[in-house]
Amino acid sequence: MSAARREPIAPDDPRMRDYTDAQITTLLGELHTRGAKFGIRWGSAATLGGTVDGRILIDFGNAPVATLLNLLHLLRDTERNDLWES
Repeated sequence: MSAARREPIAPDDPRMRDYTDAQITTLLGELHTRGAKFGIRWGSAATLGGTVDGRILIDFGNAPVATLLNLLHLLRDTERNDLWES
């Protein structure tokens, strides 16, 4: 069974301004946990106070929060598909 098609979140999506450092730190923890089995490891990824147009940047190449959220969506969808195939 395949997951419903989800459109990626755009970096300039206005909702990206609502995330706090604490929320992003929690999402990074989830990325580390979910991504480990796929070899996705950004131990140094963190929020370092940088922003562009009011959006917090994550220090793994100064990626916008949308990149983190899109990656987490992909990992969650993969896990969900793995459960259906088991």
